[in-house]
Amino acid sequence: MTDSRRVLRASALLGCAYYGSIGLFNPFAPLWYKSLGLPVVAIGLLVSMQSWTRLFAPYLWGLVADRSGRRVELIRAAALACWVSSLGLLLTSWSSDVPPVIGLTLVVFLMYFFNACVTPLNEALIAHELAASGGMDPKRYGRVRLWGSVGFLVTVVGGGWWFDWAGMSVFPWTIVVGLSALVIAAWRLPKRAAIQHDAAEPVSIADTLRRPEVGWFFLGMFFTVLAHTAIYAFYSLYLDRLGYGKGQVGALWAVSVAAEICWFAFQGRWVRHHHLHHWLVAAALLAALRLAGTAWLGASLAAMVLLQCCHAVTFAAQHTACIGLIGRYFPGRLQGRGQALYAVLGYGVSGVLGSLGGAWLAESHGYAACFWAASLFALVGAWSHWRCARRDPLHAV
Repeated sequence: MTDSRRVLRASALLGCAYYGSIGLFNPFAPLWYKSLGLPVVAIGLLVSMQSWTRLFAPYLWGLVADRSGRRVELIRAAALACWVSSLGLLLTSWSSDVPPVIGLTLVVFLMYFFNACVTPLNEALIAHELAASGGMDPKRYGRVRLWGSVGFLVTVVGGGWWFDWAGMSVFPWTIVVGLSALVIAAWRLPKRAAIQHDAAEPVSIADTLRRPEVGWFFLGMFFTVLAHTAIYAFYSLYLDRLGYGKGQVGALWAVSVAAEICWFAFQGRWVRHHHLHHWLVAAALLAALRLAGTAWLGASLAAMVLLQCCHAVTFAAQHTACIGLIGRYFPGRLQGRGQALYAVLGYGVSGVLGSLGGAWLAESHGYAACFWAASLFALVGAWSHWRCARRDPLHAV
């Protein structure tokens, strides 16, 4: 097996373990907080920790990685630190007093802070290997990335069964075990010499960000992901309000993840024949239709199944196109920070604004209003990506 194939296989395993741990933690942590007797305000604070840490942590990790060149070592250290932080979750079972909200907030904050290192640097590793073997290959990238979706699907379905059977009291130990798999996967990454970059390569990220096409790209990505916040934060609550059972809600989530797995597995047949900018515009336009349809046809189970299948394009194709363009806009020593900016602007700022703004909108006008507003944001994203394509000197349309 070539060294490149070893790295890509290890990166796929790491992605599977990472998203598997997310599938165990994010959907079920609010239920555990509720079982501890925490008030809704405290639960909301704890749930928002991921978005808050994504405002700065990914870029900090990316900066250190770009300057040191030691991405594998940083991933290993961060995975181990995340696991050590998770041991703090066990402290809540040692006291019968009121749960220490401040202590629990600190534990969750540290877990997300260290966890924020893994995906941007793993994506940078994958991009580096694909570039070293001839450039961004959507087929090979999809085969690596789909394992993250597989990990999430397995744990979100298995976790639902497990916690139904064992109860939420086992949640802390389950997370510790799940993060143990992340540590093991991080140590499976082949240790490599520090990445050396050509001195002639651009070193100023400010110069890169001043390029018009880069600005339009991040603006389009921001609004497209902001639109998806309605799905991530309020979809389950919206379905529950409409009278769907928990089994139906879980099945609809599984449909969307299965759709993205299928896309990642076969995207090489389609993405290579079309411009990445075209996929970003198409993903944003389809997201606008998907979100408007969710608001309008929410009571129809058949419509919801069909609309969830759109996740293959609105998320998976959009993600692949973003990774491909980031690899081109942020080459060499800028790679880690480019991936980090994707996480910060796409899933940090948008997550905070979308969650807070969506909560206000849902309380004032109902959950459907969140999806109508999100549809408009997706249209802004499509227009921004179209502007990006027009300003890109290598791919003007």
